[in-house]
Amino acid sequence: MTDDGLPAELRAENAIRVGQPPRNRVEAARKIVWILPWLIFLGSPVKDLTSGHHSTAATAAGWVALASFTGLYLTLVFRNMGRPFSGPTVGALVALLGSLAVVLSLTLGNQWIGLFVYVSVTCGATLPQRVAYWAVGANTLAMVLVGLRVGEDDWSLVLVVLLLGFAMMGVKQLVRTTIELRKARATVAQLAANEERLRLARDLHDLLGHSLSLITLKSELAGRMLPDHPDKAAAQVADIEQVSRQALVDVRAAVSGYRRTRLPDELAGAQVALKAAGVTAEVPGEPDLTGVPEESESALAWALREAVTNVVRHSGATRCTVEVLHRQTLDGAVLELAVEDNGSGGSGKGPGNGLTGLTERLAKAGGTLEAGRIKHGFRLVARVPADTRSAVGSGA
Repeated sequence: MTDDGLPAELRAENAIRVGQPPRNRVEAARKIVWILPWLIFLGSPVKDLTSGHHSTAATAAGWVALASFTGLYLTLVFRNMGRPFSGPTVGALVALLGSLAVVLSLTLGNQWIGLFVYVSVTCGATLPQRVAYWAVGANTLAMVLVGLRVGEDDWSLVLVVLLLGFAMMGVKQLVRTTIELRKARATVAQLAANEERLRLARDLHDLLGHSLSLITLKSELAGRMLPDHPDKAAAQVADIEQVSRQALVDVRAAVSGYRRTRLPDELAGAQVALKAAGVTAEVPGEPDLTGVPEESESALAWALREAVTNVVRHSGATRCTVEVLHRQTLDGAVLELAVEDNGSGGSGKGPGNGLTGLTERLAKAGGTLEAGRIKHGFRLVARVPADTRSAVGSGA
């Protein structure tokens, strides 16, 4: 366990990125595995070709056509997950796929009518939304007409073709929304960083502008007084020293405020990190920190960061609950953080460096740490003084 930032990206890197091309062979294999189960509707054509009902030439042509149809379908759907073809190319390939379905069904029989399912899925997944509406409907109508021609008697597949086409349109819209949300979140993060930099610049200007102007003025005044009035010049220099010391104190206070770890920020980060790691999380909203000393809040924020890091990296947990409570004890009011998960709690070889350092950090703030295994997982409880009087009374 370490005191570094919450590793929200550690598990996210291993997840399937929705609407994005695969970055390696593992991701490509995962996407293919997601597609392959839908090939179940090819069972009837395969059974037809192996039944011996057709001549050798027709069987060979059927296998070639089926392989071409399947390859074309997989290419269209797989490429659409990341780097899709251009619009005209997609339109031409979808038309070719539909033509193959019609020709194969008319020439080889009604057992090939299931190919229209793949045409419908491809229309919904690859074509623009407005075009897809008409394409799915036209494909369903073509299936009905071909089915009447080849003597199809089971029309339950018509509903499957229609619904799957529209379902894929919904999935495509969901993917598009996910991508837009991802971009929006990145934009918001960038804007927040820019705003923080601007706020820091404004604060430093407000803190140093007056002080530096005063130092410059008194320096010029001391320079003019030095030849004839050294005593008055010395007084000006003493004022300059006092102003510069105060300016240094103000700058340090401002910078420490920016560096301070805040509990609400860590709670939001914990939610993101646990979700990215595939852990079901129960994290409270922003707690009431009125009157809580900054040192206590910072120590508790570090405790939360350390606990969530352990859950994500070492515990193998699938569920984690975070609670922040105000309690009244014999030593005074305390703010309590409890993090409980259903994992293993790590290696089990005693407290790691992270827990040891965290105990020391909490002790400096007048707090305590309890961590250990429970019946169905691991629980960490950190307590810090909730007001200045409690902090003083605890010896912090």
